[in-house]
This record gives sequence, C-alpha cells and structure tokens, in this order.
Amino acid sequence: MENLKAFLEIHRQEAGYRPVHDRIHDFGEVEQTLNTRERKLQASRCMDCGVPFCHWACPLGNKAPEWNGALCRGEWELAYQLLSATNPFPEFTGRICPALCEKACVLNRFNHEPTTNREDECAIIEAAFREGFILPQVPLRNGMRVAVVGAGPAGLAAAHSLNRMGYTVTVFEKNEAAGGLLRYGIPNFKLNKAIIDRRIKQMEQEGIGFRYNTHIQHLQEIGDADAVVLATGTPQARDLNIPGRHLKGVYLALELLSQQNRVLAGVDISSDERITAKGKDVLVIGGGDTGSDCIGTAHRQGCKSVTQIEIMPRPVDGPDDPHNPWPNWPRTLKTTSSHEEGCIRRWNVNTLEFLGQDGRLIGVKVQEIDWRPNPDGGRPIMTAKGEPEIIKAELCLLAMGFLKPDHPDYPENVFVCGDAQNGASLVVRAMASGLETARRVHDTLSHE
Repeated sequence: MENLKAFLEIHRQEAGYRPVHDRIHDFGEVEQTLNTRERKLQASRCMDCGVPFCHWACPLGNKAPEWNGALCRGEWELAYQLLSATNPFPEFTGRICPALCEKACVLNRFNHEPTTNREDECAIIEAAFREGFILPQVPLRNGMRVAVVGAGPAGLAAAHSLNRMGYTVTVFEKNEAAGGLLRYGIPNFKLNKAIIDRRIKQMEQEGIGFRYNTHIQHLQEIGDADAVVLATGTPQARDLNIPGRHLKGVYLALELLSQQNRVLAGVDISSDERITAKGKDVLVIGGGDTGSDCIGTAHRQGCKSVTQIEIMPRPVDGPDDPHNPWPNWPRTLKTTSSHEEGCIRRWNVNTLEFLGQDGRLIGVKVQEIDWRPNPDGGRPIMTAKGEPEIIKAELCLLAMGFLKPDHPDYPENVFVCGDAQNGASLVVRAMASGLETARRVHDTLSHE
C-alpha cells in the first residue's frame, strides 16, 4: 500500500443508501457509490496483513489485499485481473454478499472499521465492464460435453469454469431466464436484473448454451453428456401447516418475490393471481434475509404496515458476539435497508393460527415464548409466556428458510453442487461450490 498509515488516518466510509423517502417509491438499487477518489482512499486502508484473515473467511478465497493494493494505486485493470482470478461474478457478490471477509478483517478486530472489500470489488468489476477490460474468451474445445442443470449462482459458476477449461457446456434451466434466486428471489432494489443479463450475454458469447423453460426430471432427458452437474438449489420452502394455512393472503415468501420480479420484467400477471401488499397490514414470519426482502417489497407495493416476527431469541446487539468471536462471523442483530424503511420487529414469537373471514386472511394468532435448556441436551424447550394475541394482517409471508433436498445415488459422472448439495446458504458459498465441482468434474474426466 502507498500510505502505510492509511488505516490509522482514514476512517471507513460506506457509500450508504438512497434516502428512504426516495427509494421506497421504486425498485431501483438502493445502494449508492463513492467517487473514484474516495474509493481509492478506502482501498488504501487495507493493511496487507501477513496473515490475511479476509482471504481465510471468503469461501472463494478472494485475495482482497492484492486487489485493494492495485485499486488504491489506480491500477484498475490489474485489480480486475486479481479479483476475477478467484471470483467469476464480482458484480453479484459486490452487491449482495454479507462480506464474511470484512467481519474477519483485522481492522474489524482493531476498531470495528474493516476495509470496504464488498464495495471495492463492486467498483472494480463495474470499472472493468465500463472500460472494456472484460472481453469474451472462447477456449480451445477438448471434445467433451458437460450438462449443467440449474442456472443459479452455483450452476453459472460451474458452467463458467468448465467452459474456460474447454468443455462444451449446456445449461438447462426450468425458468424463462437464468439467475436462479439471483433473478427470482433477490429483489431488484438489491440487484438490478440487467446486471445478470450482461453476464449471461458474455457467457453465451464464450460458447455456453442455455436452454430455458426446460425442467429436467430424469437424467435421460439430458441426452449425450460426458458429465452432469446438478445445481438445482433448494426448491422446497419450509411451510407452516397450522390452522388457516389455506386462506387467501397466506403465501410463501418466494411466491411474492418471484412474482414481483417477473412483473418488473414485463410478465403479465392477472389480477386474480397478483400478490400485492398495497393498502394492507403485512406480517412476515421469519427473521432472515428473505424476510427482509419481503419487507422492502411490501413497502414498494404500498403496504399500510409491516411486522416481522421470529421464533428464535433476539440476537445480541454487537458489534461483537461473545459466543462466536473474531475472526468468525458474529451472530449479531442485523438491520437492513428494508428494516430502515419501517418495520415492527419481534422475537420469541410462535405462530398458532391464521384467522380468516370469507376465505381471506384478517389476522394471525401468535404466542410469546421463552426457551429453556433441555435437561436431556439438544434443542432447547419452548414454553408459552403470557396469553396468545392476534396480529392484524391481510397478507402474511412465510420466510422460514428452505429444506435441504435428498438425492439418490447417482452414476459417477453426475455431480451435485451449491444449495442442492449443502442446503440453503449464501450466494458466495454456492459460487464457491460450483467452482469446486467444476474442478472435480475436470479431474474425473481428464483421468478417464
């Protein structure tokens, strides 16, 4: 780094979000950007540690000190080359990654002002596209074919890597466009879908074939392939089968999120099928990122109010987590841009019943609870606290995670990766799994 004392002299500066009164009226990306001078100053704060815990924490093994060093010197093309050596799609992680690397940064341990790695990598990849550093690379083919089932982050990463190795890659996708949860789960206010389209266009120029609206249910449907990569994600959401689940107004979170993204893409949805929060009191069950995305979407649809409940206890306020100390990820309270837009948040609340009138949801009966240790070990025991109450709601969204799929025994040339293999997790972990699976495919086929 040019200024070896930058981390002492320059404070962490985030780009921040557009003002709430402005952003809740559209689905444009909420995050802003720093100018070039400020971005280079932020990159200069990286200490180039002898033991780079950021590298250790990143599932992709991104070499943040190296590309931050190039960025702070204004060597944008070198920064892009260093970043893309480990990360196939920095434009995705640069927008939606929770930045495990930043929590493991030595500066986070020192003064809770880690280097702005996520924003830095987004700035690098956007400069690379803007300046023309990213050009299609069509490799010499090795004569072998690989089929990838699923065009989410894991499948795209596997396809990208295998194609660069010389394999002829065809991606089969059940939906009408590529991206998986990047396209149909994450709202546009976090990830503009033009960012996905730009990358898919480049992958097509490099020779990767995409077959959409193709739901592969049996391996025989794939046809001739030397290997198959299954990157089908976790399609089964965790449901809540309690009285009243059938009522109109109770939906799985992805039913709302995927439909809203399709509406923004120009898909015509009939009024009977349309899920909307306009003018309604909304209840979100589940305290994770998907629940947060539902909150932001409800605001943009014009909801009356939003309440989010979570069955587990409230996380510690942080910034440190005494039960999961640095450099591990701290399980602390997370307040997202959607929470900032307005939301009642409650923890230790169990859902008992959906209440309806004329077949439509009008409220949800809930119960405050406590958790006490299980004398036999294992999961703590849930106990009721006080009397049940009713939360008024005309729309309830279930954002309680996804079930890990079961797989049969496959032939040796079939590989499973991403959430399909590991269960629902982060986009960056899915991408890392896709790259690792591509290496396993190559090792297997090159030794046959």
